[in-house]
Amino acid sequence: DNWNVMQWRLPRVMAAAASGLMLAIAGTILQRLSANPMASPEVLGISGGCAIALILGIFLLPAPTNFTLIGVGTLGAFATLLVLVGINRKSGYLPERLLLTGVAVSALFDAVRSVMLAGGDPRGQQVIAWLAGSTYYVDITNAVVVGGIAAVLALVTLPFTRWLDILPLGAATAKALGVTLNRARLALLLLVALLTACATLVVGPLSFIGLLAPHMARLVGFSRAGQHLLGAALIGMLLMVLADWVGRQIIFPYEIPAGLVASLIGGAYFMWGLRRL
Repeated sequence: DNWNVMQWRLPRVMAAAASGLMLAIAGTILQRLSANPMASPEVLGISGGCAIALILGIFLLPAPTNFTLIGVGTLGAFATLLVLVGINRKSGYLPERLLLTGVAVSALFDAVRSVMLAGGDPRGQQVIAWLAGSTYYVDITNAVVVGGIAAVLALVTLPFTRWLDILPLGAATAKALGVTLNRARLALLLLVALLTACATLVVGPLSFIGLLAPHMARLVGFSRAGQHLLGAALIGMLLMVLADWVGRQIIFPYEIPAGLVASLIGGAYFMWGLRRL
């Protein structure tokens, strides 16, 4: 009996934990890179850009596989990052301008989603199911793949901890300490794009874990880059698994998708965070 239960629950727990890990690391990198406590993949529109690409992939490609969609989503996330970088380069990446650009991308995503779903295409149901961020359709193979990708990307992040310690000190200090700013920013933004695309594929474009987990890790007392990444990753995993569990239990036998539960928690936290600014 226990094994039967595990067959159903283990893939969902693995997928939720892996996506929480990736969003938390992406959010931590963005917050340290921009020195902006309100930066996250969701708020900056990176998840929205990834979502636009995924919706277009579902509608335009014949029978796309998960790996194809990950590739398309990564391109969408990276294209959004290039737009953010291009628009904000002259201003020196001011937090206010970055957030406004993110709001614009999110508005564009909402418009594209509405147009795609207004036509009554049967594939719209697949898009709606994905947008909700449910782990319901994840099987053990997908869970292992997502978990493996999350582990690899987390390990890839480790060599960048020196940059992440130095970059919040400002451009002048970073240059004085030998960091090539353009190369460092581009490498870190590409890593954020990969993390966001893979996580968004599992839990949808809005979960706010990328905003919430780095904040909570900082509140606990993790300040150095390595500690901050580890703390945020653990908190992100815990929050996403908790959101999946709450979504299954709160109105049993019906379900609320994990992505929506995490968005409810994250949205409330975001409003509270804005009140404190």
